[in-house]
Amino acid sequence: MTLARLSDVLRPCLTDGTAISGLVVLGWEDAVAYVRAGEAEARPVILQAGPGARAHTPLPVLAAMFRTLAEGASVPVVAHLDHGESLVVCRQAVELGFTSVMYDGSALPLEENIARTAEVVAMAHAQGVSVEGELGFVGYANGAQSLGTDPAEVARFAVETGVDALAISIGNSHLMTAPGAEVDWPRLQAIQAAAPALPLVLHGGSGLAAELRRSLAKTTICKFNIGTELRQAFGSALRASLARDLARFDRIQILSDTIPPLTEAARLVIRSLRSD
Repeated sequence: MTLARLSDVLRPCLTDGTAISGLVVLGWEDAVAYVRAGEAEARPVILQAGPGARAHTPLPVLAAMFRTLAEGASVPVVAHLDHGESLVVCRQAVELGFTSVMYDGSALPLEENIARTAEVVAMAHAQGVSVEGELGFVGYANGAQSLGTDPAEVARFAVETGVDALAISIGNSHLMTAPGAEVDWPRLQAIQAAAPALPLVLHGGSGLAAELRRSLAKTTICKFNIGTELRQAFGSALRASLARDLARFDRIQILSDTIPPLTEAARLVIRSLRSD
């Protein structure tokens, strides 16, 4: 088994000029494609179960899926709960065998975010599970606006919560369908100075151009969440499969056609997280 914790795969990225892709999973086909991409690139992968996936597929099914793929993989695979909204959900994920959970208290006042995140960390660390927190608020394209991470709060948050990774807001946004996000480099530098040994995370990686990702991989940003651009690749592959034969109806045949192009799209993502 190559099931790994988030801290195991992120720590080397603090100094080696690379980052790991947190790939948003919505079903079996994309999960398979992402593991194959990691194997082809000889890089760890983080399979992420976000709120959308959990609303569609029960968390125990996603946990079994991730763990099954990890058992047969030749590279480390992290089973990660993304945007956990409560201690209850995070505890359920830990009990089901996830190796990493994100508690999202970014919309809360600082004191409450620290207190709740610390509670999740205590629960998860007792079971050998990593925790990602969030400070500042990463908004959504054409939706809620971002609130940049305050560097003055970072050191306190890191010390009082004990998180293994910290998601930050420096110009990134969720659900961007094309690159175009602009990074607030002075804010990033101040955050790094406040917690130089803490792996940082960027949500909304689809909005960051490949060259910008490579530049950011030289920093202590060790994880990039990628969802939208891979969902776009899946949609294009699915439409192409159906268009090739309008009489097709077997879902296994149709969905299997999406795996090779989605694997290639994920490989491109993984390559973009190497500064070399």
